[in-house]
Amino acid sequence: MRYSRLVRVCARPFFLAGGDSEDLIQEGMLGLLSAIREYRPDRGTQFRTFAELCIRRRIISAVKLAAGGKHSPLNNYVSLEPSLFLADQDIAPLGTAYQKQGNPEDVVIRQESLTDLEEAIQKQLTGLEAQVLARYLEGASYAEIAEEVQRSTKSVDNAVQRIRRKIARHLSHGEYSES
Repeated sequence: MRYSRLVRVCARPFFLAGGDSEDLIQEGMLGLLSAIREYRPDRGTQFRTFAELCIRRRIISAVKLAAGGKHSPLNNYVSLEPSLFLADQDIAPLGTAYQKQGNPEDVVIRQESLTDLEEAIQKQLTGLEAQVLARYLEGASYAEIAEEVQRSTKSVDNAVQRIRRKIARHLSHGEYSES
């Protein structure tokens, strides 16, 4: 815990494609753990200096690995399953054709509820966020979306994070109700 602030300071200037700042902090904590295990006081360096070096190297390695595209299928996937924040409701996530079986009346009601939810969310999105969401739901990668909207990949990632927060906030405030 004593060095958690150091980890945050080391992680702050970096951007992890497909991740967020907490992912970088976690990588930094793994670097700190490595420093704790590998530190040798007889080498003549202070632990803090050694720990900072290990933390920075671990974070840089994670950033390089993410930027290399090796894990891009995992970072840019679009789930076919209902998302977690919609799991306790009886609707599918935006952009999927998933429907639970039921009588025709229930199917129509669910479809109308989904349409109402999509409209409410679209009203909360900026123009850029609406463009990003549409392309994201079509399965485009962050790089493809960034090229299309003429923004950086980081800007697209930030837009996706804002969209997620807005949807979660919309659903958690009870603005969505099943009829």
